[in-house]
Amino acid sequence: MLFTSGEFLLIYLPVVLGGFFVVARWFGRPFAAAWLALASLFFYGYWRTEDVPLLVGSIAFNYLAGRHIQRCTETQARQRRLTLVFAVTVNLLVLAYFKYANFLLDSAAAITGSRPAFVDVVLPIGISFFTFTQIAFLVDTYRHGTREYRFLHYGLFVTYFPHLIAGPVLHHKEMMPQFGRPATYRPRLANLAAGLAIFGIGLVKKVALADGVAPFADAVFDGVAAGQAPSPNEAWLGALAYTYQLYFDFSGYSDMAIGLSLMLNVRLPWNFDSPYRSASIAEFWRRWHMTLSRFLRDYLYVPLGGNRKGKARRY
Repeated sequence: MLFTSGEFLLIYLPVVLGGFFVVARWFGRPFAAAWLALASLFFYGYWRTEDVPLLVGSIAFNYLAGRHIQRCTETQARQRRLTLVFAVTVNLLVLAYFKYANFLLDSAAAITGSRPAFVDVVLPIGISFFTFTQIAFLVDTYRHGTREYRFLHYGLFVTYFPHLIAGPVLHHKEMMPQFGRPATYRPRLANLAAGLAIFGIGLVKKVALADGVAPFADAVFDGVAAGQAPSPNEAWLGALAYTYQLYFDFSGYSDMAIGLSLMLNVRLPWNFDSPYRSASIAEFWRRWHMTLSRFLRDYLYVPLGGNRKGKARRY
């Protein structure tokens, strides 16, 4: 189910949005959180129902690992660290399997001339986003940076439909408290209006701009794939068209996610800051997919030493 599809805009969104506030009003906040979590699982399963067990299993595994890390005492520091290393390793191995198994098999087939016919790994939708989100939760728990451990809120935090498919990458500490606030479960006209406006901007980016420029990129790339040699002007047209298609598609979906979430009184972080206005590659890095850059900085670059341990460690 795409954010731009008729079934999402005319059926799913009104039912989920209205149901969230009605359930909260008549049955209480826990039931409203459960409603939103189940609706998010339905949203995810609408694409491929066979991917739902992987998502649910990932949530259960990481929640149990996080709880074990949180319950370890200071005298069990080694056990806490081993649990963190084990859980992060499992997450990365699962991610690597689904993202790179076919690539490795195809590469081996190119060398050996044979490939196992029964192995064809289908990449689950959104696996990078829910994996990185949960790795951040594990590390924050290890650093004593988490305070909220209700399984219902954790499941909602991971499955939350606005961000599940295309991001942004979320931090546990900035999302979980919002699900615990009573104000989140009461409709606010200002947030509904602002969220609708942001969603509309993202919709225009995706439908009018990204989809509008896509035929120019497709014409050049499809021609090359068919063996045609583009002229310099055609090559530039294809490259620039794809550049803008990629940006407006990705940032449009991020804007729609932020707008949808704001309608539910939950604020998501911004993911793009006009990256093509950057004056340098470093500035572009800070403006493009900012939540992923933040994740890599906080959970990879800085823990490995950043620029404090010499050039070799930095690189």
